[in-house]
Amino acid sequence: MRDVAIIGVGLNKKWGELWNVSLRDLFVEAALNAVDDAGVDHLDSMYVGCMTSGLFVGQEHLGSLMADYLGANPIPATRVESACASGGAAFRQGFIEVASGISDYVLVGGVEKMTDVGGDEATYALSAAADMEYEAYHGVTFPGLYALMARVHMERFGTTCKQLAQVAVKNHKHGALNPEAQYPFEVTVEDVLGSVMVADPLHILDCSPITDGAAAVVLCPLDTARRIAKKPVVRVLASAQASGTIALHSRKDLASIESTSQAATKAYRAAGIGPRDIQVAEVHDCFTIAEIMVLEALGFVETGKGGQAAESGMTALGGRIPVNTSGGLKAKGHPVGATGVAQVIEITRQLRGDAGPRQVKDARIGLTQNMGGTGGSSVVHILGAA
Repeated sequence: MRDVAIIGVGLNKKWGELWNVSLRDLFVEAALNAVDDAGVDHLDSMYVGCMTSGLFVGQEHLGSLMADYLGANPIPATRVESACASGGAAFRQGFIEVASGISDYVLVGGVEKMTDVGGDEATYALSAAADMEYEAYHGVTFPGLYALMARVHMERFGTTCKQLAQVAVKNHKHGALNPEAQYPFEVTVEDVLGSVMVADPLHILDCSPITDGAAAVVLCPLDTARRIAKKPVVRVLASAQASGTIALHSRKDLASIESTSQAATKAYRAAGIGPRDIQVAEVHDCFTIAEIMVLEALGFVETGKGGQAAESGMTALGGRIPVNTSGGLKAKGHPVGATGVAQVIEITRQLRGDAGPRQVKDARIGLTQNMGGTGGSSVVHILGAA
């Protein structure tokens, strides 16, 4: 297996409700930015992370479509789907292809165009990441599923609504420093607790938004990157993926995310490090309770202590391990197929030292965690400054 590096990253200009930009244009903009950042003149292969373009915009066969509009034919181009972990899973496939020696230059992108449909249709499309027969069919949406998880966590460990709100406050504070974020503004605990209740105990400001956006990276062998890269090289230290039960009723414990724990254990072992070695992380905060539970699953805090992390300042810029410096899904936005790739971009920027006002001082090792549904799939990547 060859060592793999990230030599180019790119996003579309700004995430949000982009009424006048198509799915293909979002992807191509991000991809061209990544290729330009990498400074390469050709690609050998391409992966596109996307959850459900067929339901959002009526378009499937994205590999062919995006290769065509990028002007990259006849390279092999494959769409990867793993619900909200589609971007992370696509990155893992690109990593494997370069590490195996099959290809030298691989573009990994993620994209979702979510605002071309109404709220009911968007809710239906997203519910396809849950168990359609046993959950979605009976009207349970993702806010409801995560509310169930939150209630169990609160009852068992004493987690409070205020601690949930602190996650949103922290991530919006980070997002206010990110010009590409959908919601680049700060909120207060009072704002969160006073916002509309969606599914008790989750308020609307506990929830990530519906977002249009795309992200892309270029991967190549580490020795090649050291020779040609225009910017500091970032190495992929580990890539791991695990699956869990898709339905909550099949889960042993609603207060933990086993797929994330399993993926993290594999990633730490592959990288030869532990949770204490991570200096900055991007995690899947689709709801505030998700970040709390993920911090525990990754081993950043003890089980049951995730609620105290944002409240204590541990996960804020300047804290022991800054989490979601981009603003996370909560403030940066969550175009579900692009999220996992965008997480890799934020950590790459941190390790390059070009994250601007949200830069983590002397960051050398970072982690991304991207998951589908309520944890039916999880992908963890560990990156290091080469």
